[in-house]
Amino acid sequence: MKYLLYLGCPPSERAETQRALAATDVSVVWADTVGEVLHELHRRDIPVLIDLSRGGSALNAARDLRERRPRTLMFAVVDPRRPELTTEAVLAGMVDVFSRPLGGKRVASAIERELRDDAAQSPRRAKGGEMYAHSPAMRDVMAIVGRAASMRAGVIICGERGTGRRATARAIHAAQGGLGAFVSVDCSLYEQDDLESHLFGSAARTPNERNGRGIERVSRNGLLHDARGGTLYLQNLTDAPARAQARLARLLRDREATIAETSQDVDFDVRPMAGVEPPFEAIVGEGRVREDLFRRLSLIRIDMPPLRNRREDVPALANYFLREVCAALGLPAKTFSRPALSLISALPWRGNAAELRGLIDALVSSSNGGPIGLDDVLTHVKLDGGPLVFSNNGTLRQARARFEREYIAATLERHHGRISDAAKALGIQRTNLYRKMRSLRVTRARV
Repeated sequence: MKYLLYLGCPPSERAETQRALAATDVSVVWADTVGEVLHELHRRDIPVLIDLSRGGSALNAARDLRERRPRTLMFAVVDPRRPELTTEAVLAGMVDVFSRPLGGKRVASAIERELRDDAAQSPRRAKGGEMYAHSPAMRDVMAIVGRAASMRAGVIICGERGTGRRATARAIHAAQGGLGAFVSVDCSLYEQDDLESHLFGSAARTPNERNGRGIERVSRNGLLHDARGGTLYLQNLTDAPARAQARLARLLRDREATIAETSQDVDFDVRPMAGVEPPFEAIVGEGRVREDLFRRLSLIRIDMPPLRNRREDVPALANYFLREVCAALGLPAKTFSRPALSLISALPWRGNAAELRGLIDALVSSSNGGPIGLDDVLTHVKLDGGPLVFSNNGTLRQARARFEREYIAATLERHHGRISDAAKALGIQRTNLYRKMRSLRVTRARV
């Protein structure tokens, strides 16, 4: 049994939340004030989940708790209609950020992951990465994931490399209760004849002819046998030989096979999914993927948005990668400064999550031990004139205030909090800088 101290959950949501968490072996202790949280933590140190729906007051409570309990695991749940709270949650020291509606499995997985890392300082054994859906684009994806989980139809997941195609396939598999194995096959890793042998098994190289029709033979040492009752996820399907594609299509059509070792005919239930790059329809038209196989796979289609189209997810994803890399290297968890996280969120990310993970790897490897700052990020990224995209929520006045706040914070960081040097760099008087810092709520402690 895992325990969770939940601060700020509306009373009207507690019964449903408790049911969702109890189903994943998480027991909840409710709290309405910071004082109640501190009283409970004095008795036992358990993870804390803070509801940030109230915005400023809840954020202040989160910062207060983080300052008083720097080693306690703290998570946040945010309203997806207020994506700016994700950034604030990361900067307030939350180890992970969940989006409403709160999923019990997601919370339980994060608690287990963080407790394991905290106890053993061991590398994480990630099974495909976390799904973050703070952005409208990813909320649309998760809605389709939910519908796909209610059936056993084939799924095509289309998107650029690094957009989380395999993680999405895993999410569908997990949402079905994780029944059976999740078997991932990269078709590009095998030579011409090897893929067929690995899929169907060494003793099932050819179909079994019976009653005038081909019944596919599957060996117990084949990947398809491993996936029986579960999910088969195919990467780089265009690299699969035509014969292997034909046999897969026939197996998925008939949903029966002969076990090669026993000659026994069995029902063969396997859910097929494939991760592909656009424009996939053109590839099918060229004949590089058989149409009958495509039909079996594409009853449900999910289009994955590139990271540049889901910037609301970048702060939480960057924070996840940062903690993952630190845990893998046996290092204490690091944090981002506000200007550093703002720049990371604004970069174009043409290489999607893989490029973001590569940057985090480089930042941790070269870090001097403190928080990751703006200069650290600038050292490892190339600003080549491509567009940087900042949040466009709010009025022009709000956008201007947001820009001034971030720019002043960045300048203070570059000058290590020295007001005189920062004011000189900004071209204003020290008194004006102090005034702006008060009005924009910028403090040297926040940078």
